[in-house]
Amino acid sequence: MTVLVLTRPKDSTADLVIAELNERSVPVHRLDPGDFPGHLGMTARIGPKRSVWAGVLRGEHRDLDLRQVRSVYYRRPSEAGSCPHLSEQDAQWAAAEARAGLGGLLAALECTWLNHPRRNAAAGAKPVALATGAQCGLSIPETLITNDPDEARAFIGILPGRVAAYKALGGQGPSGVNGEPYALWTTQVRTAEITDAVRLTAHQFQEWIPKAYDVRLTVVAHKMFAAKIHTSSEAARVDIRADYGSHTYEPCDVPRAVASGVRKLMDVFGLHYAALDFLVGKGGEWHLIDVNPNGQWAFVPELRAPITHALADLLEGAQ
Repeated sequence: MTVLVLTRPKDSTADLVIAELNERSVPVHRLDPGDFPGHLGMTARIGPKRSVWAGVLRGEHRDLDLRQVRSVYYRRPSEAGSCPHLSEQDAQWAAAEARAGLGGLLAALECTWLNHPRRNAAAGAKPVALATGAQCGLSIPETLITNDPDEARAFIGILPGRVAAYKALGGQGPSGVNGEPYALWTTQVRTAEITDAVRLTAHQFQEWIPKAYDVRLTVVAHKMFAAKIHTSSEAARVDIRADYGSHTYEPCDVPRAVASGVRKLMDVFGLHYAALDFLVGKGGEWHLIDVNPNGQWAFVPELRAPITHALADLLEGAQ
């Protein structure tokens, strides 16, 4: 039985798990859906006498029998469907068919997923994640989503310090001159900075929480790995992603009430893995701000090995 790793060609995070599985002599098949149809072929059948797909994915060097997949590690793969020799209209149609065909076939695999893409999609929607977190007993910041500038001004005007945190709902900004999206960091916003441009799309504003530090909590099945993130720059104080060089990390325990709420959240979404971000206030209160069902975890040195082992345990033990 094989562990299928779906990821891009260069993924140092997936490499850690693959190396651990190789060390354990667990069969691994690494695949990027972006290779289909150029460097990857597929043939699969289903019918009235069998309720699951049987078939083969044919790569340049190795084939994969779909019936031999014991678990799937879904690590930010690229999308199938690049057809550069077709016209633009035909290429769009062929790409959509490729994603529906290969993506649907993979999604139909009945095995342990870490995590299944449809579960990632549900947990990755920020409004859904915040509501679910609150329903599971976790503290969340006061939050407004709107495209009404008057509502935004009114919301900020009653917050402590009359300042809000603005964070993109999709996690990244619009495309730059090279066509690549650029990062859009969390910023502090005051009422005077709200303009009529707010009407053009949805915006998320949150209560600004004076924090003692951030926490990244990584969950693998029922195991929790938490680290305090201390920052030494102003940019990182507002958004830790803005200056990783200013970070120091300190593994920490998870308060019992927070751990209970996180377990409920994982169960509601059906996740085997998640990376959650918390702001910890001056009084020690943990506030959930993000659920990342496919988030990074290897950047905390002290937790890299134990998380790798936990992921490998889950993928290896699946039947």
